[in-house]
Amino acid sequence: MSAENAPQDVLDPQYEQRIKFNDQGLVLAVIQDWDNKDVLMVAWMNRVALARTLSTGRVWFWSRSRQEYWRKGDTSGHIQLVKNVSLDCDGDSLLVQVEQVGSACHTGERTCFLAGGELLLTHNGESEKQ
Repeated sequence: MSAENAPQDVLDPQYEQRIKFNDQGLVLAVIQDWDNKDVLMVAWMNRVALARTLSTGRVWFWSRSRQEYWRKGDTSGHIQLVKNVSLDCDGDSLLVQVEQVGSACHTGERTCFLAGGELLLTHNGESEKQ
């Protein structure tokens, strides 16, 4: 463990070997409401952000644009309390189930997938038979 990392910043080696971080050292985190299963948002975590999330019970992310850690709700008060974290079958994304307090989206919407709007399908909705 390096001197700059507190114990809560170090990811368990058993977890680390199972997770496929990308070439920037990041893994995608899908944030889902624990109660109603709505997808609230997606963001990136690195090893330290994931370790902090697992050890503190609050969701931490790595901001690619600001190049810094951020804990959801520190500015807005709209916190995410961790209920469960699961790794997908490929090991390259996380499902973080949370109790959402307030809005998840910075726009004030409960989920980040309302503000962006729906994309219209150009097919009739039936699957093709081959």
